Amino acid sequence: MAPEPVIRRLLELDTRHVWHPYGPMPATVPPLLVEEAAGVRLRLADGRELVDGMSSWWAAIHGYRHPALDTALTEQITRMSHVMFGGLTHEPAITLASALVDITPAGLEHVFLCDSGSVSVEVALKMCLQYWRSVGRRGKRRMLTWRGGYHGDTFHPMSVCDPEGGMHALWRGVLPEQVFVPAPPSGFDTPVDPSYADTLVRAVREHADELAAVVVEPVVQGAGGMQFHNPEYLRVLREVTEECGVLLVFDEIATGFGRTGTLFAAEHAGVTPDVMCVGKALTGGYLTMAATLCTFEVAEGISRGEVPVLAHGPTFMGNPLASAVANASLGLLSDGTWREEVRRIERRLRDGLAAARDVPGVVDVRVLGAIGVVQLDHPVDMAVATEALTSRGVWLRPFRDLIYTMPPYVTSDSDIDLITDAMVATAGVA
Repeated sequence: MAPEPVIRRLLELDTRHVWHPYGPMPATVPPLLVEEAAGVRLRLADGRELVDGMSSWWAAIHGYRHPALDTALTEQITRMSHVMFGGLTHEPAITLASALVDITPAGLEHVFLCDSGSVSVEVALKMCLQYWRSVGRRGKRRMLTWRGGYHGDTFHPMSVCDPEGGMHALWRGVLPEQVFVPAPPSGFDTPVDPSYADTLVRAVREHADELAAVVVEPVVQGAGGMQFHNPEYLRVLREVTEECGVLLVFDEIATGFGRTGTLFAAEHAGVTPDVMCVGKALTGGYLTMAATLCTFEVAEGISRGEVPVLAHGPTFMGNPLASAVANASLGLLSDGTWREEVRRIERRLRDGLAAARDVPGVVDVRVLGAIGVVQLDHPVDMAVATEALTSRGVWLRPFRDLIYTMPPYVTSDSDIDLITDAMVATAGVA
């Protein structure tokens, strides 16, 4: 526990100099000062402990200070922390790329390692655009996606986020104009709506000559509203994109590595996209890293073009520390025990959040895998919600009209109950 003067001084400096994500400068809601993290708990500088129901924005799936991940970093740092990836390579990155090819949907053969999830989407869109230029179809330069999506905060990914309800409406008229169709009907188990499936098919066929790719978050629309949809719509997209000669991109940054109950959300549909993005939980939340995978056809098409290289090269691409901890994280997933943990969490979330359905102002409660969502009929009051949650020993980060959790897979039943009780109580006051 830090002395009060130290805490006060640090927070004063934070207010003066630190610009936090999705917030004004200076912040209107002061952040909480974290001193340590272990297991599923954050220890604040003032001595309080909070159960982290967010997995640090969905990344820390194994919790904090996991011995296997700590060991991987410690051992790697004794060999090398970083070397440039242009003209050089190293075992951790090679092992990681090979492992990703092995565990992702069949047909994704090539791996481009990136710095972050947003950059991996940037690379995916660049791949698609360059592929069509390389094969002589320069007119195919737009993307099609459905509303309610979120794909990151760098420039081109912002263009495939929802242009009205999303966070990037400010940039309308500046970003490339993409093709948008309505969001898919809500509900993982909701039967397929034939008329909506027809809408997808018609849109792709109508714009096929100008479409480079269809870009979607499979099964779960994350930061765009935590909506779930029937996987059958992914099969519809796969069939029509193949028919029309359009590439298909799955953004699995939020859904990858077990969050929805399968290792990747694409498995729910049994299809392989042409390009797939992964990130967040790739390193177990330890270091920033993501990857863009593609098929042989995409890579080969780019390689025989007028400019036969993918002109993208982050300075810290393939960082050995991040690669090593990513390999250790994948190793923890390799025995498959995470599946039962996610099923256990799903059952516990369903039971614990059921009471929220009777809370005034709650319009929906939904659970899929290790994701639990309470949706209100009004925007969440962030200051009120944060106080209500932290006073009950829980850390969550609501947004818009949603109070939601995506806890680490190692979260115990009692801690899941603590999270759900806090969510139900907060729904009644926020």
